Amino acid sequence: MGIKPLPEALSIARGLDMDLVEVAPMANPPVCRIMDYGKFKFDEAQRAKESRRKAVHVGIKEMKYRPKIGPGDFDTKTRQVGRFLEDGHKVKITIMFRGREVFHPELGKRILDRIAEQMDGSAKVEAEPRLDGRNMVMVLAPDKRAKQSAAARQKNQDQEE
Repeated sequence: MGIKPLPEALSIARGLDMDLVEVAPMANPPVCRIMDYGKFKFDEAQRAKESRRKAVHVGIKEMKYRPKIGPGDFDTKTRQVGRFLEDGHKVKITIMFRGREVFHPELGKRILDRIAEQMDGSAKVEAEPRLDGRNMVMVLAPDKRAKQSAAARQKNQDQEE
């Protein structure tokens, strides 16, 4: 509509039964729009709600191990860690030391290294193993690039057959 003085712009907006909304106050002259402000706010809230719904919520799952864990339990827990990573969750792996086990952190480090080695294709180590009181903690995060390359390799193998 071009540059209009404020009283004239307000009268035009009232004549159309709409609101005069300042869009760019820092511009020279300030830029205003004639619109239904209530409808604008409603539409904006709907867009924000839709974007929140589409957002990926990454949770942190935790799996606890012990230094003297048996091979069957280790495999079961590690398989579950793999499932968590496939679902897109980060996984906090905790090695719990009891009694004098805390004097042998290399046992916990060895277990964490085995887990990281087994999850090599689907995860990356986000937080290196560190001793935290009586626990040793490591965080694994899903590795999207490794997952994509594994899917591409699988696709190539399927085509060759």
